[in-house]
Amino acid sequence: MYQINGIKLIQLLTLSLFFSISSLKAQEKKEADADMVLKETIYNENRVKVLNFSLKDFDALFFEFFDKKASTDVVLTKQEYFKYTIQIAIFSDRLAALYPDQKEIADTNKKKWFAESYEDYLIYKASQKK
Repeated sequence: MYQINGIKLIQLLTLSLFFSISSLKAQEKKEADADMVLKETIYNENRVKVLNFSLKDFDALFFEFFDKKASTDVVLTKQEYFKYTIQIAIFSDRLAALYPDQKEIADTNKKKWFAESYEDYLIYKASQKK
């Protein structure tokens, strides 16, 4: 019968592991792409409204989000979660327009809010129940 020597076995295992990791990364990328499409849709739907927010409107949105995030009784859907984070990101555009000397900080904040992960949020919510 056919025998596989140690080196060939290691090569096969390495190749198998490589394809498994590649497959997982492809799945993560598809999910990230789907999230980005959702985020961009929410951004486009809410941009004009949020750019017209007063600071009082923004504060209400911001604190509502953090109250819901901190509540052990509420788990936001992906759509709800991203609606909050993207609206907060949009408000950074308003701040950049109002305070041009703070544009770099506003851009950094916008990127941070756009980068928020629903999966990380779910992990956080699960840790609250412990």
